[in-house]
This record gives sequence, structure tokens and C-alpha cells, in this order.
Amino acid sequence: MAAVLRHDAMPALMDLLATMNAAPGQADPANDLVPFGRIAQLHVARFVVLEDPSLPDRLIAPTLPVHEPTRLAFIADFDGDADTLLADLVTTAPAGLRRIFGHCCDFDGDGDLLQWLQAHRIRSAATYVNWRGRSARQVREEAALHHALRSARIAHSQMSPEHLLPILRAAGAAVPLSPLARPSIGWRLREAAHFLSLPALALLLAPLLLPLLPFLVVLLRWRERRDPVIAPRPSRARNRMLSAIEDHDIANQYSAIGSLKPGLFRRWLTVAILWVIGWGGRHVYRKGRLARVNTIHFASWTFLDDRRRVFFASNYDGSREAYNDDFINKVAFGLNLSFSNGLGYPRTRWLIVGGARHEQDFKRYLFHHQIPTQVWYKAMPGLSTYDMARNARIRRGFDDPPAGAALRRWIAEI
Repeated sequence: MAAVLRHDAMPALMDLLATMNAAPGQADPANDLVPFGRIAQLHVARFVVLEDPSLPDRLIAPTLPVHEPTRLAFIADFDGDADTLLADLVTTAPAGLRRIFGHCCDFDGDGDLLQWLQAHRIRSAATYVNWRGRSARQVREEAALHHALRSARIAHSQMSPEHLLPILRAAGAAVPLSPLARPSIGWRLREAAHFLSLPALALLLAPLLLPLLPFLVVLLRWRERRDPVIAPRPSRARNRMLSAIEDHDIANQYSAIGSLKPGLFRRWLTVAILWVIGWGGRHVYRKGRLARVNTIHFASWTFLDDRRRVFFASNYDGSREAYNDDFINKVAFGLNLSFSNGLGYPRTRWLIVGGARHEQDFKRYLFHHQIPTQVWYKAMPGLSTYDMARNARIRRGFDDPPAGAALRRWIAEI
């Protein structure tokens, strides 16, 4: 969700958001405004001011407005549905939310808070979840199980796997484990219907698009040859400011905002690409990897201002530099698909070639569009995507104990 800020609200809002943090940009789970730690279904959440440092780039695109409103956004990845989360937020922190969103233009301090939040929801154009269906409760319980089993294994490090197994079983039995949720028939039917939406849409649009395809390809290539690149050299002061809110945990946040290239062609091409990315994240890349990259917890792409701008939010393991390198080296074509319609993006060929492969220009472009996340909350600090996947494997072995070589491999993972 996002709402436009009053023009004079920024200094007071920044001071207020800073009170929520235990370290720069890192939320205190028990902070007085919005105690995220009391909302069990949250995985990650952030408050971020969408102040766009790249708006001056529009001087090369006179058809785009010179100014856009600055917004305050709240973004969360969570279990269940959005209505339940918003209701829980309002129940947990009504006064804090009113103080925070009181800096927005149309906020009525005496009005219905829940209704206001729902009215300002913005549906993302595409989302990615590292492991669909893995709940926050499951992550916590499996981490506790791993800790208990690891302690028992260290205490009996000289035992054979066969003799160690009953000790591990006894240690794990003390950890409460909720039954894993099984998808309902209704959920499976909805997923199947959504899966079929891509081929159905392709069949429906094929008669219209195939005759236009040569023209669209020529138009794309003509624009690619002429679109300017905007990748200014990074500012050291700004880099220090962004670095101050990073690397406090094994995972980090990333927020970026920018304008799309002008014209309906680029706008609707972006709409189509992000829809396909969202479809792929829901049905293809749903078990721990986004193509060859396995360090992303959650990511989202959201349109703003009548689709003139896109806001990107990510939660990932490792450093910012490693995050960028991982994508450049493994899925540069995916970066080009996702972002090459952005104003000033490094020059591509045929939409997927080049672009991010121009490494220095690409990294400067990213830095140019990155914005600080004022408040970032992670419900499971210290846990990487690898840790969560390993803990899930350990839990499966605990529920159904292996034997022989499989037992040795299972104990080795502990």
C-alpha cells in the first residue's frame, strides 16, 4: 500500500520512522509504533519513502511529467490474505499507524483506519516467493527443531548413526511441530485455472499479434538503437548512506524506483512482461530458485502513477554487490526482461541481449535508482534461504526417519 505525502511532512516522518529501529534501517520487533514481532504471519515488512532520485532523467523524455508525488509505502510478505493482515495491523498498532500515516495528504485522523488502508492498497504487477506455501510458523518451528537436534548431535558426536537416531528423536520430540498445511481443493483449482491462463491468453491473442509481430520487432529494435543510457558515476556520500542500512543480518533489503521509457509501446510491453514474470513465479519458480538464483526470499514489481513508474522491492541473502553479480552472471537475460523498459537502462539488443552484460553501466544504473528503506523487519533473522531449505529437509527426515546411507546424509545435514 502507498499514500502521497504532504509536501512539508518529510523531516518529521523520517524522525518518527527512525524511532522504530534498533539499528539504522533495521526494525525493532517490539518498537512502540508497529511492533512487527506481535504479527505472527509476517515474514518481512518495510516502510519506505518513495522519493525518486531519477526524476531529473525525464529531461530526455519531454512527454513525461516533470514531477511525480512522493509516497510513503508499506510493503509486507506474509501468510494468508491481505485483509486479515491489515485487520491484524489495525488491532495491534492503531495509534502507531495513525501517527505514521498522519503525514499523508488525505489521511483523516478520526476516520476509519482499516478502510483507509484498504483504499490505498496497490496490487503488485509481479511477485516472487522463494518457496510458495512455506509459512512463517513452519520456518520458526523447523529452525527450533534443527537447533534441538544439532545440540543433541554435538553432545553425542562419537555415536554411530544408528545409536544416535533415538537420541535425536527424543530431542526433537520436545519441539512442537504443527502439521504441514495441505492445499485445499479450491486452492488447487484456482492454481490450475491461473496456470492455464497463459496458454489460453496466448491462443486468444495469437491471431491479432502474429500479423503485427514483424512490425513490433522492427519498432523494438529501432527504439533500442536510439534509447539513451543514463548511468551516472555513484556518489560516495550516497553509497555510505545506503551501506549504513545494509549487512546487519545475513539477509538484506533492496528498494528501487524509476520511470518507464515514454510511449504506449514500452508501457504495455512492460505490463505483458511483468505479468509473465508473475505467472512464472507462481507456477515455475516456486521451490527455492528464481532461474539459477537461490538467494531471493521475496521480490515484487509495482506500477505507480498510471504505469509511468515501477517500484521494485527485494529481500535477499548476502551483500548488495554479490546480489548484483549473482544475477548478472546467471540470469542477465531475466534482468533485461524485467528492467530494460526503464528510462536510461543500458542498451539491449532484441530485449534480452546486452543490457546487464554491460556490467559497470548496469551497476551504476541500479545505484542511480536505489532508494533507502527507512524501516525493514525480518521475522527470522539469521536464517538464509539455504538454512530454511535445509531445515525443511531435516524436518522431513525427522517425520520419516531414513536408514543406511540416507540416515548418514540426514545426520550430516544436522
